[in-house]
Amino acid sequence: MRLARTEPTDQEPDIRARPPLVREFLLVAGLFLAYKFGRQAANGHVEEAFRNAGSVWDLERALHLPGEGAVQGLLLHSQPLIHAANTYYAAVHFPATALFLIWLYWRRPAHYVRSRRVLAALTGAALVLHLLFPLAPPRMLPAAGLVDTGQVYGPTVYGQTPATDTMANQFAAMPSLHVGWAVMVALGLIAATRSRWRLLWLLHPAITLFVVVGTANHYWLDVIVVVALLAVALAAFRLPLSARTVPARLRGPGAWGSGEGAPVPAYAGGGSGTYEGGVRPAISEAPVASGTYAGGAR
Repeated sequence: MRLARTEPTDQEPDIRARPPLVREFLLVAGLFLAYKFGRQAANGHVEEAFRNAGSVWDLERALHLPGEGAVQGLLLHSQPLIHAANTYYAAVHFPATALFLIWLYWRRPAHYVRSRRVLAALTGAALVLHLLFPLAPPRMLPAAGLVDTGQVYGPTVYGQTPATDTMANQFAAMPSLHVGWAVMVALGLIAATRSRWRLLWLLHPAITLFVVVGTANHYWLDVIVVVALLAVALAAFRLPLSARTVPARLRGPGAWGSGEGAPVPAYAGGGSGTYEGGVRPAISEAPVASGTYAGGAR
């Protein structure tokens, strides 16, 4: 007897797992707004931010991490490349994450719920770190000797005076949510799809990592910390079993319970399913824990 197997699916979404649209819109919008205003509330702390920046820079050198300047040096060879990196930093972060959530909501509801929870937990933890550990980015640290590519080449999302910037908190470098959200987008799409090319989604966090370090907006430690936080959030919010496994379609022209093309039990004695005199012999079989026989009878 061949039993149903379980494997990832790419079938139609289960609409029963889809949360109410209005509620989800309010939750996600509230998450973005809370993070935005929370960052602004944490603005200032100039002296502490630069003091922490010096400590992070010294710790990276003690750990023998590669210098951020090595990555920026690759960008400085081409002004169009610098402009593209600045544009990616400014324009891709929020839209890519929003489109990711919208697609999951519509096509993979169970995956959406988990991803929204993970992103909310990651963002909340990051906001706490921004409040407790203000950090000036490497582009502001004289010891780093790096170029503020956004201000010099454009475009930039930051004001020229960090301490009075009303649009963003420039002292919220630790951790890098650009990288954290990008990694979650890639992992979420890999888990929710079955395309043989789905690993290419990893290009998004790879490019984001290159961009945030190359533009001197983040340290390597900012990236390491956010990946650690993401790992904890992923472990805390595990994907439900029902979203990971479904009965796999067996080979043959028909499906289970359809009558046509259903698998023939081993005791049938051949493919015809007929017996001498038209009488079916009594069969003593142990009950099967899962799966159904042809025609829906167990």
